[in-house]
Amino acid sequence: MNIQETIDKLTALPPEQQVEVRNFIEFLGARHSGQARARPFGPLRDDPFVGMWQDRKDMADSTAWVRDLRATEWGV
Repeated sequence: MNIQETIDKLTALPPEQQVEVRNFIEFLGARHSGQARARPFGPLRDDPFVGMWQDRKDMADSTAWVRDLRATEWGV
């Protein structure tokens, strides 16, 4: 479908649906504008949550820890 066919299909829609299409196009444009959204709370790495388990010896290998937890809890 080319641009003109798209425009023709858009103009054939009832006015209420045309508004929905325009709103959706605006939504997609904002979503994919290429501008990075600012994090409202600053960089994630500065959050106290990140690294909260860094001193735990049992979590040195997080993949193994999760695998062992699953095996213990679910017999997987």
